[in-house]
Amino acid sequence: MLKTRDIMTTDVVTVRKETSLRELAGIFTARRVGSVPVVDDGGNLIGIVTESDLIEQDKSLHIPTVISLFDWVIYLESEKKFEKELQKMTGQTVGDIYKETVETVTPDTPVTEVADIMSSKKFHAMPVVDGKRLVGIVSRIDLIKTMVQ
Repeated sequence: MLKTRDIMTTDVVTVRKETSLRELAGIFTARRVGSVPVVDDGGNLIGIVTESDLIEQDKSLHIPTVISLFDWVIYLESEKKFEKELQKMTGQTVGDIYKETVETVTPDTPVTEVADIMSSKKFHAMPVVDGKRLVGIVSRIDLIKTMVQ
């Protein structure tokens, strides 16, 4: 049975929270990847940033509906969601737009399990970690390559 370690890419392109969005866009275009793991100074995975996260900067801002009642402002939608959306749209670094919650696999995860997760959650790539340390990434093309070997 194939394990993630057998198919993962170990030469992973990573970014830090301080990476500028211009540099991130350059990485996406030059390396032809759709997602990049975000790591700390120790190489530990702290998040992931995708092309979609970057593209969201150009979308229209949805102003939440509010009701004013006796000098009170009542949000009919989540105020936090609006703040997060605004932060993403005005962000200048990866730290402003990346997702901190990341689904990961280990080098010993069976490839069939990785395929199930990626298919059901519509992921294009998943970081591979040993503890918190990033050791690789597995993408859809890595799974497809196993079909021709």
